[in-house]
Amino acid sequence: MKTRKFLALAVLALGFAFTSNAQKSVMVGGAAMYPNKNIIENAVNSKDHTTLVAAVKAADLVETLKGKGPFTVFAPTNAAFDKLPKGTVESLLKPENKKMLQTILTYHVVAGKMNSSDIAAAIKEGKGKATLKTVSGGSLTAWMKGKDLYISDENGNKAKVTIADVNQSNGVIHVVDAVLLPKNK
Repeated sequence: MKTRKFLALAVLALGFAFTSNAQKSVMVGGAAMYPNKNIIENAVNSKDHTTLVAAVKAADLVETLKGKGPFTVFAPTNAAFDKLPKGTVESLLKPENKKMLQTILTYHVVAGKMNSSDIAAAIKEGKGKATLKTVSGGSLTAWMKGKDLYISDENGNKAKVTIADVNQSNGVIHVVDAVLLPKNK
């Protein structure tokens, strides 16, 4: 009887430990990202993602990214947007470029929730590379360099995942250090 009670308590404690661990927030851009909030609710608090948030608003994608999902978002930082040629961001934020902005932003989104361990498993299965289909219809390539996870776009540009597994109520965010661009068609 004592053994059964002990095992029951041990299982309960272990379950609690996993639950509380899964609910931990991750710091991004000086703000806690809470797993019980959606992508937009968290992103607006990151001082490193103000350009991305402005772009999502200009592209009318706020409601989409507040939606049920799940989504995997490769979220470029402000510094990543700053690497683009001068005037690119300002041009993309203009109403007449909304469709192009939507395409670029949805190119950073994969349907479903893929944590870094899921991506690593896909890379292993793909013998060093994994192709990820984006919501915009393009593809990204995931690969590892040592212990670092990288994402390449269709033009051969690469982005390093600097913060992985920022869990959200409707998916996961991986912070990247470059803007990924679909192939011009």
